[in-house]
Amino acid sequence: MAFSAPSLKGRALRLLSQREHSRPELERKLAKYEEVPGTLALALDELAAKDFINETRVVQSVVNLRAPRMGAARVRQELLHKGIAPEAVAEAVAALRETELDRAREVWARRFGMPAVDMKERARQVRFLLARGFSGEVVGKVLGSTRRA
Repeated sequence: MAFSAPSLKGRALRLLSQREHSRPELERKLAKYEEVPGTLALALDELAAKDFINETRVVQSVVNLRAPRMGAARVRQELLHKGIAPEAVAEAVAALRETELDRAREVWARRFGMPAVDMKERARQVRFLLARGFSGEVVGKVLGSTRRA
């Protein structure tokens, strides 16, 4: 019995069964398997028509997965990398900014739990929060509210 390689649609469905993917992501991942030009676009059109590819679900998935641990800037960066429309990214990030201070405090408390004792430790805490995409203003508020009296 001869084994045949999975179709483009089959490969796309396998990827979509693992997590939500945007159309540009699927195009990037599956382009190397396209033997006849245009077949990938047709396969993805069919999946999009059946709502297997849905940008709104991708945005919700990323926000739900990343927001508890990451700042709005990191979530924005990931959404843009996935090829999400800039308007949808802006809308998602605007919603995240409302809770950014609380989320940054939770991330800081889980990681550090107590105020920095010296400037070296404070710089380490600042770098940690900035690397996770929290704004400098939010980082300042979090660390400002944790200073010892």
